Parts: sequence; C-alpha cells; structure tokens
Amino acid sequence: MGKTNTLEEIKSYKSDKISNNNSSLKRIGNFIKEARISRNQSVEELASDLKIGVHQVQAIEEGNDNLLPEKVFVKAMVRRISDKLKIDSEFIMSEFNTDRKEVKVEEIVQEVSIKAKQNRSIKNQNSKRFILFILISGILGLLASSLIFNIFPNSLKNQIPKQDLLKKN
Repeated sequence: MGKTNTLEEIKSYKSDKISNNNSSLKRIGNFIKEARISRNQSVEELASDLKIGVHQVQAIEEGNDNLLPEKVFVKAMVRRISDKLKIDSEFIMSEFNTDRKEVKVEEIVQEVSIKAKQNRSIKNQNSKRFILFILISGILGLLASSLIFNIFPNSLKNQIPKQDLLKKN
C-alpha cells in the first residue's frame, strides 16, 4: 500500500483511544504496529503473508484481546508476526509476562523534583561536613604544633641558624 496509508496509520496510531493502556498486549501491539509501519507494510499484506486474519492482526495491534482467541494462540501469532517483522521475539514474549502501571508525566516530574531536592540537601550536608573537617584539622594542627614547641623549646633555641652554618664552612 502507499505511503499515504502509512501516514494515516501513524496519525491514528498516535491518537488511538487507549482503553487497555496498561495491558501487555497493548504494548506488544504498539511494538508490532511500529515495526510494520516502519517497513511500509500494510495490515493486509502482513496478515496475508502469515495467513492470519486481518481482524486478528488489527486486534493484536490495538491490544484488544476481546477479539482474539485464547492467549496461547495469541502468543503463537505474536511470535510469528515478530519473526516476520524481524523484531526481537524474546523481548516481545517477555512483555506478555510483565504488567506495568500507567505512568503519568506529572508523577514523573514530581518524583524528579523530589530527587533533586534530596540531592541538593545531600550536597549541602557534604559541604558542611567538609568545612567541619577542615576546621577540626586546623585546630588539631595548631594544637599539635603548640605541643611540639612546648615540649622541645630548648632544642629549638640551641640550634645554630642556617646562615651561621654557611659562614663556618
């Protein structure tokens, strides 16, 4: 079929009513439809090549399991379709076993902002800890140097300055 049909399919694909958005069959159908459209193949051509009913291919692409036979037959059809379209069959079949909840953009944005706030607070805590470490190190350094000068005051006074040593030689 022509490219006009393919463009119309893409538009309808983007604006499909999503009733079973969370179902694994809907996700699998989306993968299959994308692959078929990217290969400029019509539903009729794919169904004819695989000797599957057009209505069944459409039902798989739409994720409408009410129009399909038992799940075991659907899996067989999906495997044949994915092999024909050269889609990773193992990945597609693993999608049958996963149920994902619908994710809303607002929830993602909220979660990202919460994580960003947490990261900022961790960075602030880390910078405060670093400053505290520097202060403690400085204080310990001063204490250590004052102890050294108090313990060995005479030995430092009895030392010959460097200039005097150079004059003697």
